Amino acid sequence: MGAIVHKYLFLLSVSAIPVSAHAQSASEEALAEIIAQQDAAQGQQQTAEGAPQSEQIVIADYRVPLVTVTANGLGTNVQNTGQAVTVIGRDEIESVQGADVTRVLQRTPGLSLSRNGGIGGFTGVNIRGASADQLLVLVDGVRVADPAAPGGGFDFGNQLSGMAGKFDILRGSNSTIWGSEAIGGVVDISTRAETGMVGTFEYGARDTLTANLAAGVDEDFGYLGLTGSWLSTDGFSTADTGSEADGFEQFAISGTAFVDLTHNLSLFSHVNWSEGTLDIDGFPPPDYAFADTAETQETQRLWGDLGLAYYGNDLTLRAAFSRSETKRDNLDETGALTFGSEGTSDRIQLRGEYRLIGGLSLAFGGEREWTAFETNFDPRAETEITGAYAQLGWVMGDFAIHAGARLDDHEQFGSATSFGGDVSYSLGNSWRVRASIGEGFKAPTLYQLLSFYGNADLEPEESTSLDLGIEHGRRDSGLHLALTAFRRDSDNLIGFNFPAGYENTARARAQGIEAEAGVDITGTLRLSGAYAFVDAEDRDTGLDLARRPQHFGTIFADWESDFGLRLGADLRISGASFDNAFNTVRLDGYEVLDLRAAFDIGEHLELFGRVENAFDADYRTVAGYNTPGRGGFVGVRARM
Repeated sequence: MGAIVHKYLFLLSVSAIPVSAHAQSASEEALAEIIAQQDAAQGQQQTAEGAPQSEQIVIADYRVPLVTVTANGLGTNVQNTGQAVTVIGRDEIESVQGADVTRVLQRTPGLSLSRNGGIGGFTGVNIRGASADQLLVLVDGVRVADPAAPGGGFDFGNQLSGMAGKFDILRGSNSTIWGSEAIGGVVDISTRAETGMVGTFEYGARDTLTANLAAGVDEDFGYLGLTGSWLSTDGFSTADTGSEADGFEQFAISGTAFVDLTHNLSLFSHVNWSEGTLDIDGFPPPDYAFADTAETQETQRLWGDLGLAYYGNDLTLRAAFSRSETKRDNLDETGALTFGSEGTSDRIQLRGEYRLIGGLSLAFGGEREWTAFETNFDPRAETEITGAYAQLGWVMGDFAIHAGARLDDHEQFGSATSFGGDVSYSLGNSWRVRASIGEGFKAPTLYQLLSFYGNADLEPEESTSLDLGIEHGRRDSGLHLALTAFRRDSDNLIGFNFPAGYENTARARAQGIEAEAGVDITGTLRLSGAYAFVDAEDRDTGLDLARRPQHFGTIFADWESDFGLRLGADLRISGASFDNAFNTVRLDGYEVLDLRAAFDIGEHLELFGRVENAFDADYRTVAGYNTPGRGGFVGVRARM
């Protein structure tokens, strides 16, 4: 029976069989029976350890551990890792409302954002002061950063919340498991999937229209799901000196499949496709200052995977081929191409876990990735990287420890090694202490290596991070308290120096604290918050890193009546920062308040609405770029 439970949790962790929390499926009923028998065999171990109900997800009246993928690549109980992880599920995403993922992500401690204009504009995510280009982003385990982008970072402006089922966010370096890019952390986005059908329609400020539809069937043979999303908005002027509105429109669709081939072998696949058009401002003559223009940017993205999962009594394997494509075209007011790029990534991967004896296990894996890019100024160029890792883990009662190493070999710069480890210990009464140390590296992008401005002699960026924390409970219920101290040193950072081009010239350090708290004030009112102090500086100049506020956080409250009415508020607070590396352009601090409400009409219909930026704060996250003012939105959600 233990192997079957491990199979279910493994598949759940890699988003192979996502199920709705609103209906009990056949898989859930089977899981409940399995866990009941397992509990009878194991006795009351969890009760003896003092684990409260708030630390478990309840499925069919039985409790399943909360699983994180980002800690070890295959899925593990959050309580059994010493790494700092935040998991935000679909229920919380829906409660926040709206298509803008930044309003969800800003609940993560240590995570700050910057955006070039409105929704759809380039949106960079910084974790613990790391560059947005140093964050590894996955969708269903597939690397989705654009290989043709100069820094290779992921643009969250094109990722809408209606397509996401869960955000699994690791804060800290972990190239031991994930390889290149995992300097600041890892974000794994699970594609949304439902059992049954859920449709959402929303309209609001700036003539913004959003529609989502998610449907799926969960049968004995497996699961099949389809999700679609469409957004259209007139927007506002991207340039803060302009008056012409810059709109955005995107259509996205995704599919998920999981099919049992035998009792121990399953086939899985994910496919995601999106196409968007964004109005952008530029630098028109004769002043060549940032101002209104009629330029547009068209973005097409495709990514997906196909693989097999094997789950035996002691051995779990997951093998997959994945592909990611990003194509961007910038067009002038006549529709002529001014800049075009296309980046692709093909990857084969094997991950596994072997349970050796007792609580001792070995996680291992290997991968090979081929990346290519071309622009209308640069001919096609390509490279490849191969990596392999091994990590030992030991879980014994209240104690868990992991240690591992990785070796990568890049066609351009040679080899890179990464080491990491973590430890977690339960103190009882839902308290635990955790600590981790990890190394990260980021291979130079193809643009940095082989474009017109490239430098084929570049070395990878490198980092070493460590953190120490203490935590009580879980963030979504009961009493939750967490305090984490961290530090990350980065070397060989790649910068652009005119006219030499790209060079390994910089060093950086980020250190600080993250704090989280959540408490049920009453049975119907919950107050939560996340705060971070991040001191991120250039170690050569002593100046602050650009667009990294030292103080920032989010306070959010939720109240629920006994007749279906829910009210909520989110207050984002950010301190001042500098827009440039020379610290000569200041970005003032700000406070933005969002208010929201929802009301259930029966079991299948929900009305909701919100006011974003209720006090109409005027603020900037990037100098020269506008941010949205006050706006109201209303919507309806139906479940079948």
